Amino acid sequence: MTVALARVLDFLDQSVVSELMRRYGFAELEALRAYLGSETYRLVADDELKVWHFAPLAVVDLWETERATGDPRNSVYLGGGDD
Repeated sequence: MTVALARVLDFLDQSVVSELMRRYGFAELEALRAYLGSETYRLVADDELKVWHFAPLAVVDLWETERATGDPRNSVYLGGGDD
């Protein structure tokens, strides 16, 4: 992993965790566990998929979609959703 990618992932992690805290009233550790333990995080951390290019709120949408449907790939950002 390059230094640049590590910085992007760190920024996304912080941004997503902060948004989960704001939206759901999670404590920081609770939000961090919810995010880092998710399939969404695994997609973001996979350099080949380039999901880390997404804006933080798009990543939050992936996480919320995963929470609602069981799979972040159902998000409109990854081609899921209503057709």
